[in-house]
Amino acid sequence: MKHMSVVKGLMVCLLAAGFIPAQAQPDRWQQRVKYVMDVNVNAATNRFTGKQKLEYTNNSPDTLYKVFYHLYWNAFQPGSMMDVRSRELGKTVIGRDSKGNERRDWDYRVADKISKFTPEQTGYQHVLSLKRDGVPQSFNMLETILEVPLKKPILPHSTTTFEMEFEAQVPVQTRRSGRNNSEGVDFSMSQWYPKMCEYDYEGWHATPYIAREFYGVWGDYDVKIAMDKKFVIAATGYLQNPNQVGYGYEMPGTKVIRPTGEKLTWHFIANNVHDFVWAADPDYKHITQQVDGFVAHFFYIENDITKETWPAFAKMIPRAYEYIKAHYGPYPYKSYSFIQGGDGGMEYPMATLIMGNGKLEGLYGLAAHEWMHSWYQGMLGTNESLYPWMDEGFTTFAENNVLYHTLDSTKESFAQESAYNGYYNLVKSGYEEPMSTHADHYKTNYGYTQTAYNKGAVFLEQLGYVIGTGNRDKGLLRYYSDWRFKHPNPNDFIREMEKESGIALDWYKQYLVYSVKHIDYGIDTVFTNDNNKTVIRLRRVDDFPMPIDLLVTTKAGKKVMHYIPLSIMYGTKPNEDGNIMRTVHEAWRWTSPTYDVMIDTPLSDLGEVVIDPSLRMADINRSNNTLKF
Repeated sequence: MKHMSVVKGLMVCLLAAGFIPAQAQPDRWQQRVKYVMDVNVNAATNRFTGKQKLEYTNNSPDTLYKVFYHLYWNAFQPGSMMDVRSRELGKTVIGRDSKGNERRDWDYRVADKISKFTPEQTGYQHVLSLKRDGVPQSFNMLETILEVPLKKPILPHSTTTFEMEFEAQVPVQTRRSGRNNSEGVDFSMSQWYPKMCEYDYEGWHATPYIAREFYGVWGDYDVKIAMDKKFVIAATGYLQNPNQVGYGYEMPGTKVIRPTGEKLTWHFIANNVHDFVWAADPDYKHITQQVDGFVAHFFYIENDITKETWPAFAKMIPRAYEYIKAHYGPYPYKSYSFIQGGDGGMEYPMATLIMGNGKLEGLYGLAAHEWMHSWYQGMLGTNESLYPWMDEGFTTFAENNVLYHTLDSTKESFAQESAYNGYYNLVKSGYEEPMSTHADHYKTNYGYTQTAYNKGAVFLEQLGYVIGTGNRDKGLLRYYSDWRFKHPNPNDFIREMEKESGIALDWYKQYLVYSVKHIDYGIDTVFTNDNNKTVIRLRRVDDFPMPIDLLVTTKAGKKVMHYIPLSIMYGTKPNEDGNIMRTVHEAWRWTSPTYDVMIDTPLSDLGEVVIDPSLRMADINRSNNTLKF
């Protein structure tokens, strides 16, 4: 049996090997955009025209011979890829409800709805003209992608300007965006403009709009929206003409003087964001709440429910932010808007669209999730088409923690209980696929949802079990600091956690992200050996190797945590509970199916032996984890 001195020696080796180098800002180039857009809305016809000037900076070392734009709303037409995909997935039966009816694998917001659209209900984005540095460019519209072969390539480290005229029709509320949603909001305007696709170290990401998710170029937005004066607009960014607009934006005590005419132009500016959303309704009520360093805006349609829930919800935000800032980093912008609209909830830089007619606790939970996207999608900007779990999963993890620590009514035994249960149900379902699966290419909506959200949250909570909660939490702040505005990938995240903890984690990433192998450890036998020592034999039943916390309790109530690191970790996590004595054992080699733990307690004195009493190891069969004497 090896002692702590050996572990310390191992840590010295790790330091020498470079697992814990001095902290440095990762160096990764980013493309840059600067949008200037003028939009003229005809609310009566649900259509608008737009002019877009886009300054595009190629910070890459590559010469670009073409560019791509997203035209998201072209998905909302019968026969589109989104329509066909939803109808195909809806043929799969994934279970039965409490009444015995079949549960089909619909994206319930889409189902077969698009196939039945009339021309007036569809959505579209048509590019009318496109110039680059004043020279007309030809283009190919491939449904939701615009391909632009360039007459002259964009050289590395150069800037060019595209000018576009476009027109669009707002679809009936279907997915993310649209008009006249179920709660009566007139316009939820997300994915509403031709948007330059991201080009990064992996090349172009011209991802067709099938269902999910998004990836954008950071830059600056200058947007003017001309619309009938009766509408109140909520949007990404800062309103530049608040005293002309009013509706709660004006400075206190200011007399609002609107220009003459039927329309009012709203002018918003947002810097260092990768998207822009807006919503409009004549009945929006606008209230604000001062939070630490910024102003939170709330836009909702007042009714018997919302007149009570939304003002109460607004007052809950400062407490939520206090926890968020301490654990995930500060919010860097000066405003954030919670906007009633959309289909459930959907995040955007500096704003979210959320359904708003539910109970207060549900509204707060939904808002907490969408707001936390400001960190893992809004600021870190992972490619969520390729790595949806790094956005949805990390956001779910943070949301669960926020609710657990700021709501007095929580009944969960630990913050991530629902995430673990979701993951276990996924394993039982047979619909599990590797977390490395592209978001649009999962075989089922169910498999995607449980993997991206719940298994993604388990990834982070279980990581705390592997390297220690303190290391994990400090690593999350380090990750935020080092990778804001840089589009990190899974390896970038794992390296941050290795630097923080001194523990090698490539095995953890490989098993949890790139495979569907499972964890199952059990207590095999307990016996007295020839040297009169008590031996607890543990068995790795399934294929996923892990370090083990083994809590031994005597009949007299004395507790000792026996910690068995995994050999390929090349390190140990810190003792997480100073109130319980801990013994560190020799590392378990992952090739060995069994491991013998020798303890000093006589077999006759044992009361209980438990593998992972914290429940953080995602063991799919916990029935063999406890043995009582």
